[in-house]
Amino acid sequence: QGCPCTVSVSVLGLTVYISVFLSLTHLPLNGRSLLLSPCLSETPEARVLERAVLESRVREMEEENRQIRLQLNQLQGTAGQPADGGNYGNAAWGASADTGPDDVENTAEERANHTECPRSPTILKCELIHVACVCAGHNASRDVVTLVKSILFHRRNPLHFHFITDAVANQILSSLFQSWMVPSVQVSFYDADELKSEVSWIPNKHYSGIYGLMKLTLTKALPSDLTKVIVLDTDITFATDIAELWAIFRKFTDKQVIGLVENQSDWYLGNLWKNHKPWPALGRGFNTGVILLYLERLRRIGWEQMWRLTAERELMSMLSTSLADQDIFNAFIKQNPVLVHQLPCFWNVQLSDHTRSEQCYTEVSDLKVIHWNSPKKLRVKNKHVEFFRNLYLTFLEYDGNLLRRELFGCPSQATSESVRLQGALEELDEDDQCYDFRRERITVHRVHLYFLQYEYTPAGDDTDVTLVAQLSMDRLQMLEAICKHWEGPISLALYMSDAEAQQFLRYAQASEVLKNRKNVGYHIVYKEGQFYPVNLVRNVALRNANTPYVFLADVDFLPMYGLYDYLRKSVVQLDMAHTKKALVVPAFETLRYRLSFPKSKAELLSMLDMGTLYTFRYHVWTKGHAPTNYAKWRTATTPYKVEWEADFEPYVVVKRDCPEYDQRFVGFGWNKVSHIMELDAQEYDLMVLPNAFMIHMPHAPSFDISKFRSSPGYRYCLQTLKEEFHQDLSRKYGAAALKYLTAQRNI
Repeated sequence: QGCPCTVSVSVLGLTVYISVFLSLTHLPLNGRSLLLSPCLSETPEARVLERAVLESRVREMEEENRQIRLQLNQLQGTAGQPADGGNYGNAAWGASADTGPDDVENTAEERANHTECPRSPTILKCELIHVACVCAGHNASRDVVTLVKSILFHRRNPLHFHFITDAVANQILSSLFQSWMVPSVQVSFYDADELKSEVSWIPNKHYSGIYGLMKLTLTKALPSDLTKVIVLDTDITFATDIAELWAIFRKFTDKQVIGLVENQSDWYLGNLWKNHKPWPALGRGFNTGVILLYLERLRRIGWEQMWRLTAERELMSMLSTSLADQDIFNAFIKQNPVLVHQLPCFWNVQLSDHTRSEQCYTEVSDLKVIHWNSPKKLRVKNKHVEFFRNLYLTFLEYDGNLLRRELFGCPSQATSESVRLQGALEELDEDDQCYDFRRERITVHRVHLYFLQYEYTPAGDDTDVTLVAQLSMDRLQMLEAICKHWEGPISLALYMSDAEAQQFLRYAQASEVLKNRKNVGYHIVYKEGQFYPVNLVRNVALRNANTPYVFLADVDFLPMYGLYDYLRKSVVQLDMAHTKKALVVPAFETLRYRLSFPKSKAELLSMLDMGTLYTFRYHVWTKGHAPTNYAKWRTATTPYKVEWEADFEPYVVVKRDCPEYDQRFVGFGWNKVSHIMELDAQEYDLMVLPNAFMIHMPHAPSFDISKFRSSPGYRYCLQTLKEEFHQDLSRKYGAAALKYLTAQRNI
């Protein structure tokens, strides 16, 4: 730390981020700032140019960062062992049994060349780095994404993440990484339920519960041929390349098996309050938020038996753990100090109200890993907390799409999905006027399922119905109203950027209505491309409904009070379990932002007669709902069947296994129409419910409808896609589908 010619790589990482951020926010284009100009993004062409320039600038800054790192490595020269936070193994770095020709160059020469500027150990250019995390539940799954982003931002090596998860985190993270498709990143999952018996016998008072003990089981949980791994808590943020930490394994002596940073609080000194009795520890003890585990050696010395014996012995007097696995690790190390390699404290700067983390560093530029090891997270007291908070927020809101970059010079193992996508992309004609539309259809969007806590078990009578809808940031204000009108489960897909997703999170957590509803599944589909992939977003919400039936709605409609119970009764009445039916919920609209919502069909009919309400889109798109036959509905007392007509797009209740929406339709136009056509092609009966209704609430027109109205090219491509959809429908359903083409030509 004190060496005048040593420049921390973390400085580079932070400098690159600040440079990129300033460059991107002030990058001139024809004398104007890209991100600060509200007018520049008004056209698709300008937005495409903006995105291209931004991506180009990011690549330039990454290359500058790489060149600076190379220059610094040359300046640092060759030297012996770097200053360390302590080494209980008492063996020289170069004497390690693991030292090989690729680990240390000219070792003897380096020992002779005693300079003040030590050189850190290096790793092979494309060496695979293994990282393990225990992650359970919705909140931890959200936290771990920020950790992963900070690692991916700085990394120059292939990575293999190993997640020990419960069923919830497994579903969330497997979907996220599958859709993220980051090159040179592998992901493996291990079932935490299979490991619970290993640690469930240990009484534990820590807020992390049983999952806070599972790092003890990693030698058993991870593959037997995995020799070493970096183990991280989910509340970690990297400010440097994780390869530097991985390289420290090469500094372990023959006997060392665990690498840890000293605990920066007084917890293990036992002086925090009267009669405070912590578990035994070596000095201040060690923090287990960042661990280097030499798995191969741990297995060799019988780690599983050793930590169990340690825990059993100490529990006789301590009765329970207070800090979960950390207590047991420290008690083990107290008995076996030769097995620990103490890492410099900047590899785990622990931020909480009771730590002395400020003594760990002289400048914030020295930092490599920041550990928010407190439930209070960003509210801890530290003179540099604003800097730490900004660094954390940077990765929290960082566009994950920018992390899909290839590792140049390292072979990337292509997945079947990436090969399929590459083939589909090569088949596209870039000179096609509708290329952008076709390109959107094969774009893979990152998806974060269950962004907030979700707890709901469908009713046991197999009549349960989930309201399914999608939205973007400009419709967020509708959520509270919908929750007040619909007490049943809801599956919502939200199309947002990383930064918008965090704004939504704050909004939801501040809302008394939303935070008390655990039966709403929020699924984030991250923005990419120039079109709103409305049907793809709808499909994400549809796939993740967990009830037998779904109510396919739009978020700008309010269901009538009691509709949830009425639909469940209708499911039974119309025997939907044994027939193919789509139950139509008649749609109405108001032009008033303040509406006294009708409490019954009679009240709604009265408002229709007074002109307070209208049948939906009667004045701009009559065909969309005319087949509902509103005149018949006024007096109907029983469900009645209607026939499909061209451009019919009602809101319906169907079985969950209904056809998905056709994802070629993006933005505005034909996205619901095509879906109803396919339901009809599959011979669903369209049944209008006599005592159901929903009301569309007014709002500003979407950006996509404005593009449709103003762009002849947009309308031409939509017509082209419609014709291709008809052709595909004919191939799929044969002569029965010819009526759709005929109906379209007669319009």
